[in-house]
Amino acid sequence: MIAFPNAKINLGLYITEKRQDGFHAIETIFYPIFTLCDILEIIPAEHNHEPIVFSQSGLVVDGNPQDNLCVKAYHLLRKHTTLPKVVMHLHKQIPMGAGLGGGSADGAFALKMCNDLAKEPLPLSELESLALELGSDCPFFLKNIPCLGTGRGEVLEPIDIKLNGYLMLVNPGVHVNTGRAYAKCTPRSTPFDLNELVRHSPDTWKELIANDFEDIVFPQYPVISEIKDKLYQLGAVYTGMSGSGATVFGLFNDEPSIPPEFANYYKSIHKM
Repeated sequence: MIAFPNAKINLGLYITEKRQDGFHAIETIFYPIFTLCDILEIIPAEHNHEPIVFSQSGLVVDGNPQDNLCVKAYHLLRKHTTLPKVVMHLHKQIPMGAGLGGGSADGAFALKMCNDLAKEPLPLSELESLALELGSDCPFFLKNIPCLGTGRGEVLEPIDIKLNGYLMLVNPGVHVNTGRAYAKCTPRSTPFDLNELVRHSPDTWKELIANDFEDIVFPQYPVISEIKDKLYQLGAVYTGMSGSGATVFGLFNDEPSIPPEFANYYKSIHKM
């Protein structure tokens, strides 16, 4: 069984409240990017000595492999239903700690794939609850369609929005600590109803929506702000930071060229 956990970007992101449970309430539009993905293979293997044998390749993932969200997804689901022993391999292509949701996508896809192997698969509602235990962005990847996300990001309402043209993603390779970014934020009321975004052309979004993390991250990492400015200079109709960074995306009507300034950065261009 092979699947392709995909990336996402955030169209606007507002931090609206510090919740009593310690998390922050947000409002954002999650938009899936299917042309940038990892590769995840899961095969039943009853001959294993251990319940799961996990390996990975591609981009280097720091930390203990047993802390990978794919492994955690397997063990979490195993508490609720009977799973076979498996061999699992993850090939990483989505940059880590980049605001693109790669780790969350991997965990959500692993949860869904393992559920398909279960003796008694869980219904989607229960799977969504387990996904939230893995991470706030994980429930989105079970739906994997454009959604307005509120709450921690797990309250999802499909939204009829479609990007056209080209999308450029640029990441300078700095790692933004999401927890620290949240700790520095000042919650505010939402200045724009993101449900209304579908009524406006992307070339007007610069004046309408923002990512609250930019005010926190840009002073600490000026290179990210410089990338955003450069994307506008290249002709982007809208640019923004995705999640808590450090990836910046630009929306273009025509296919852009990658400038020399981005030579040492991660960058990719996607036809939408």
